[in-house]
Amino acid sequence: MTNSAKRRKIRVLFAGSEAVPFSKTGGLGDVAGSLPRALKHAGARAAVITPLYDSIPQEYKDRMKHVGDFYVPLAWRSIYCGIEKLSLQGLDFYFVDNKDYFGRDGLYGYFDDGERFAYFAKAICEAIARIPELECDVLHCNDWQTALCPVFLREFYRDVPQCNNVKTVFTVHNVKFQGQYGDKVLGEILGLSHIPAAADQLRSDKDSINFMKGALCYTDWITTVSPSYANELQMPFYGEGMDGIFRRRSSILSGILNGIDQTIWNPASDAMIPANYSQGELVNKAECKRALQEECGLDQDPTRPLIVSIGRLTDQKGLGLVRYSMDRLMSRGVQVIILGTGDHDHEEAFKYFQSKYPGKMCAKIAFDNALSHRMYAGGDILLMPSEFEPCGLSQMIAMRYGTLPVVRETGGLRDSVAPYNKFTGEGTGFSFANMNADEMADTLLGACELFWTDKPAWDKLVDNAMSADFSWRRAANDYMDIYHWLHPEIIRYNKRRDR
Repeated sequence: MTNSAKRRKIRVLFAGSEAVPFSKTGGLGDVAGSLPRALKHAGARAAVITPLYDSIPQEYKDRMKHVGDFYVPLAWRSIYCGIEKLSLQGLDFYFVDNKDYFGRDGLYGYFDDGERFAYFAKAICEAIARIPELECDVLHCNDWQTALCPVFLREFYRDVPQCNNVKTVFTVHNVKFQGQYGDKVLGEILGLSHIPAAADQLRSDKDSINFMKGALCYTDWITTVSPSYANELQMPFYGEGMDGIFRRRSSILSGILNGIDQTIWNPASDAMIPANYSQGELVNKAECKRALQEECGLDQDPTRPLIVSIGRLTDQKGLGLVRYSMDRLMSRGVQVIILGTGDHDHEEAFKYFQSKYPGKMCAKIAFDNALSHRMYAGGDILLMPSEFEPCGLSQMIAMRYGTLPVVRETGGLRDSVAPYNKFTGEGTGFSFANMNADEMADTLLGACELFWTDKPAWDKLVDNAMSADFSWRRAANDYMDIYHWLHPEIIRYNKRRDR
């Protein structure tokens, strides 16, 4: 007979430099706010640790409880750290409090970011050692801001009982951002210059230190945010100089596709869209399209395919292909709405196209979360021709709203969008292989042709897309397998308790 009260839950501390709803600049914040909750549902005892930024809304700060404080040794410094706690919707969040480092307007982009996040990583290690409720079996680190945790644990905390059995998992969300600083950081901030193994594994060349490289060398398991991106990271084109390490450690490298929060992104209950609808009940999606056309100054014509693009206006997102193809797209009678901010030349180019094609093209140069909801709901097609895309969330959200993605076959876009098969009717969107503007435009206009000429096939694709499962449950189970592989003794213990 099972005695569930005596079963041992694996304890996971999820470390991230941002976490929704407290702080966010990108997808990492969404992951840190959603994945640990799914891990709890999968059977872990999960919690999150993140900096106490000044920008966190006061309503949350007022509800935090002080659970401890201590001083963090960082090379020759000894720096104050407070630990605050807030439980939100059944998940415990812990905050590292130091006003000198985190009491600023933004999250990143400061001259001392290397020191700020070296401190954050060391504070996490000290918190595990000093705060009983933060003791864990697995410390799950994310991107370069927490990359020093595996290094510090191995070099400074092996003799600390609370730390000597902690296994580390390191997730690469975007290998482009690695945390690279001058060689002096090794001794003056990290306090590691006297340890030859650490110095060797942190140096990217003789004059610079690479935080992410340290994690890739020291961690017990490496994950990234899609299976295809895990393969791409082992190639020089995508690996950003780290491809050799990814190949060397490929036996402990896993690609696990991210999920989306399906309570937030749900057309049946989304309060930000003009009319709610659901799979099989799509009448109101037409009203969402009409309202979006009106809001953006486009002709209110249901027969024109409405193409939306939501995200940063950078070369990585394939915006050069879109600019090259714009005249061709406009000549075919489609409509395009672009939402985002980014590189100045992209912003100006899309403003120009808006003036050139009134009623057909709209450029919203802004970050507007509410408008993004209305665009996912009102669009017919989401265009996402990324040069590389570790995971991508927009294509998953679009499918949830019955807006079919057109994507380039890279990273998470390849893994999440099944291309349309005209012979079987299978698929959840459309895809093309090469960074080629004509190939992109051919694929996009092929999707429009299906929209114009074969409504039953189009409706079947929409139904397929809305049926896709992008919940965090699937990803959480994959992570749980890794955690238990790192701690097989917990499985053995529970099997004994179940006898």
